[in-house]
Amino acid sequence: MIDVNDLRKGVTFELDGNLFKVIEYSHHKPGRGNATIKIKARNLRTGANLEKTFISGSQVQDAPLDFHNVQYLYSDGEFYHFMDNDTYEQPAIKSDLLGDDALFLMENMEVKLTFYQDEPISIELPMTVEMKIVEADVAVRGDTATGVTKKVKTETGLEVQVPQFVERGDRIRIDTRTGTYVTRV
Repeated sequence: MIDVNDLRKGVTFELDGNLFKVIEYSHHKPGRGNATIKIKARNLRTGANLEKTFISGSQVQDAPLDFHNVQYLYSDGEFYHFMDNDTYEQPAIKSDLLGDDALFLMENMEVKLTFYQDEPISIELPMTVEMKIVEADVAVRGDTATGVTKKVKTETGLEVQVPQFVERGDRIRIDTRTGTYVTRV
């Protein structure tokens, strides 16, 4: 069992027979009475979001998870296929479970695949990824008084705000946690 005070972003737990992953967490302590913990969680099987308020001291069921290092192979539109680096098995995960994380996946990328009762449920991306820019807006000359940015599109379709000096064909490093530009490579 997990105390609800320990529910933080990224923690996975079971509630009413469903598996949830915490997206947002807030703790509120009024002047008198018990503290309340509000969470926003995503159902890892259906992708639906849940907002729930717990009273401090409540508990939820811990979810036993397994992690495997895998290599991303390809997507057939409905599923994303991976290869386990140890056993060479090829698990697949539904595209709706990945959500926006799918935009960071490139062929042969190493990720950590999370399993719940031998069912793949989510991936853990590396902190940063390097991608090539395939489309970039034109920079406006003289528009440099502040940190002006422009929108670019990467090889996977991910759109990122970057500084004006970044051009089409450049490789950039992107933070996978926030989806923001880090540096030009």
